[in-house]
Amino acid sequence: MKLVKSLGVFRRPISTYSIVAIDKKEGLMGVAVQSHWFSVGSVVPWVEAGVGVVATQSIAEISYGVLGLLLMKNGKTPEQTLKALTAVDPNSEVRQVAMLSADGKIATFTGKNCIPEAGHITGENFSVQANLMTSKEVWPAMASAFSKTNGNLVEKMIASLEAAETAGGDIRGRQSAAIVVVRTKASNEPWKDKVLDLRVEDHPNPVFELKRLVRIHNAYEHANRGDEFMAVGNISGAMREYEYAAKEAPEIDELKFWQAIAMLNHGMVREARDILKDIFKRNEGWKKVLKSLPKVGFLLTDEKTLNLVLE
Repeated sequence: MKLVKSLGVFRRPISTYSIVAIDKKEGLMGVAVQSHWFSVGSVVPWVEAGVGVVATQSIAEISYGVLGLLLMKNGKTPEQTLKALTAVDPNSEVRQVAMLSADGKIATFTGKNCIPEAGHITGENFSVQANLMTSKEVWPAMASAFSKTNGNLVEKMIASLEAAETAGGDIRGRQSAAIVVVRTKASNEPWKDKVLDLRVEDHPNPVFELKRLVRIHNAYEHANRGDEFMAVGNISGAMREYEYAAKEAPEIDELKFWQAIAMLNHGMVREARDILKDIFKRNEGWKKVLKSLPKVGFLLTDEKTLNLVLE
C-alpha cells in the first residue's frame, strides 16, 4: 500500500464512512463512524458541546479535529474553518473532513486524491462522507436512511451506518465503530453535556455491536431515572422507568438487582424478593453483594427482611 506523507509523518488511509448530524429540537449534535481500522473512535470524531462536531478521515489528520473545534469556538463558521485548515495543509487533497457547528451550519471536503470510491452528501442537518467504499451508492444510501428514518438523533445516525453496510460499505471489510453525541448548548456542568460516547474498538460486525451498546446505554439511562424518581418518592414514575430498562436490556441482571434494592428501600419487599429470587438462580454471587449493602448504608432494611429475600 502506498503511504502518504502528512506533515512529516507517514499515515495509512483510514477508510471510513461517517455522519455528522444535529437535531435542533433535541438540542443534540454528534458524529457516528465505522471503519476497517482499529479504534476509529480515537481518530475520526471530535466534539465539543456548544461549539460543534468534526469528522476527520481518509488519510486522517487529527489536527483538523482539534483546530476545527478551536476555530469554531472562536467564531469561525465551518466553511471558514475548513478553508483555513485545507489552505495550510500540503496534503489537503487526501483529506476528507466534515464540520458542523452548534447553530447547524455544515461544511464538508473530499480531496481529489481520496481513495475511490469516495464522496459526500450534505443535507438538512447532516453530512455523510465515505472513502474506499465498494461503490458510489454508499453515501447516498446513508443520506437517504438518515432523512427517512423516524426517531431521535442517535437512531437516525445508527440507521445511516446500517444503510452504508447494506450498500456494501468499506471495500476491505469492517473493524471498529463509534458514536459521540453532545449538547448544542454548553451548561455550567460540562460532565453532563456529553450525552453519549460509545466505541467498538475491534469487532467482526462493529455497527451491529454499536447498536447493541446504544440499546444497553438506553436501558441504564432509564434505570438511572428510575432511581432518581425513587429518591423523591415518585414510585409510579420509578416503576415506569425500571420497566423501560428491563424491556431494553432484559439480559442485564445488574439493572434488575439495583431496581430490587431501590424497591426494598421503599418497603416493596414482595416485589423485590421476586426479582432477586430470579437473579440468584442465575448467579448466587449477587447474594454476597446483597449481604454487604446494609453495612455501607446502601440497603435500609432489618435483618429479618434481609434473611427473607435471601432465602
